Amino acid sequence: MRALVQTVSRASVTVDGEVAGAIENGLLVLVGVTHSDTATTAAALARKVHELRILDDERSASDVGVPLLVVSQFTLYGDARKGRRPTWIAAARPEVAEPLIEDFCAELRARGATVRTGRFRTHMLVESVNVGPRTVLLEV
Repeated sequence: MRALVQTVSRASVTVDGEVAGAIENGLLVLVGVTHSDTATTAAALARKVHELRILDDERSASDVGVPLLVVSQFTLYGDARKGRRPTWIAAARPEVAEPLIEDFCAELRARGATVRTGRFRTHMLVESVNVGPRTVLLEV
């Protein structure tokens, strides 16, 4: 699994004109799943994201209690090394990825995090105002 984590002053996901999830002063977390990922992988990545010292004074979401907006993002496994058209072969199929994204969010919530989400298998409009900017790519 991969997660692109960004500090934001605000972020939201809109689906069909309706806000599906929104946060202020927190972390936008784009999450991609590959074929070999498991519930154990999801739990490990959730721990890394929650404890990532990306906030002011080297603090983490677990230290400060900032909210997280989690958005599934299969394109994190895009590969454009050959040519200009990316391939998505490394991205897990939706029926594999969706439960693992749910496991990831459940683990964050079990750690006490406030989690908002987008909607799986929909066309999402993701808006964010980055702070810093501070962006980190995590992988487990």
